[in-house]
Amino acid sequence: MNEQKTKHVSKAFDNDWGSRNHVQTLVMMMATVLGIYLCYKMAVPFLAVLVWALTLAVLFSPWQKWLESKLKSPSLAASIAVVLIGLIVVIPTVFVGQQLLLQAVKGTQLIEAKLASAEWQRTLEAQPQLAPILDKIEQKLDFTGAVKTFTLWLDASAGDIVKASVVQLLGLCLIFYVLFFFLRDRHLILNSILSLSPLSQSEMVGLYGRIGDTIHATVYGTFAVASVQGFLGGLMFWWLDLPAPLLWGLIMGLLAVVPMLGAFIIWAPAAVFLAFDGDWQSALILTLWGMLVVGTIDNLLRPILVGNRLRLHTVLTFLSVVGGLLIFGGAGLILGPVTLVVTIALLEIWASRNSA
Repeated sequence: MNEQKTKHVSKAFDNDWGSRNHVQTLVMMMATVLGIYLCYKMAVPFLAVLVWALTLAVLFSPWQKWLESKLKSPSLAASIAVVLIGLIVVIPTVFVGQQLLLQAVKGTQLIEAKLASAEWQRTLEAQPQLAPILDKIEQKLDFTGAVKTFTLWLDASAGDIVKASVVQLLGLCLIFYVLFFFLRDRHLILNSILSLSPLSQSEMVGLYGRIGDTIHATVYGTFAVASVQGFLGGLMFWWLDLPAPLLWGLIMGLLAVVPMLGAFIIWAPAAVFLAFDGDWQSALILTLWGMLVVGTIDNLLRPILVGNRLRLHTVLTFLSVVGGLLIFGGAGLILGPVTLVVTIALLEIWASRNSA
């Protein structure tokens, strides 16, 4: 009887929050939370590197699988894949960056010379109805002064641009370093996450699939389509001999990412400028090209590249991209939609468990 009473008291003491077991559990939980927080703080400076390395790993994992099947060595396959990806990414990036800097300087100098000359005034005199309005706009905005200021800033910032380019190059090297391990050890990483996750294996497999589909859809459906729109817009600028076609093509591509804006913000004023300059044929060609080709290529390519992979409304996609940029910086282009999709997937898992 006394032994049973002792066991009962001992069990009650163990269930007490002041017991040694509970104190140890509480300390371990606090240490775990602190460790996760410190790891997060250490990872924040490398967040963009990790996100873009993960993105490249997801996009090019079929290459890695194919190379592994041929070479029978994950390390050698990952090394070859990283070299090939580097050639695909680095060479165009260096070329485009160099050309953008040159075209930005030449383009601003050309526009400055155009505005400083009396040619634009003669063009306004040929349009007597629009001349007073455009003259007031020019006085309010001071296009000549703005362009001259931008040119001076560009010249003064040349050194900072070079330094930033060096930093970006180092970051790119770090991305490929991390990419190698993401490709080679992808199964180990996924299994480790699976072993620590409170979700079942089937739920984790579904979550992995949603994340992969979101990355594919974001890159191909948003950035690839926007790149094609920028390329087509810049191509017509080059064909019509407009200044800085590569620069304006890049800007059109960036604007095409934003649903409420679009590439027309660049090509439409350019068409108006050509019309005011008396080149009605070029203005008409640019307008038709912008409306029929640049404006509609999105509807043609998006279903082919994306399909049903991104199961998000357009508004949610836009908000996740913009919100991701505000919170995570450049990495938010990918991390924003992925975060939203993971959250939706977890809510769906909770709903399915509660309904079971």
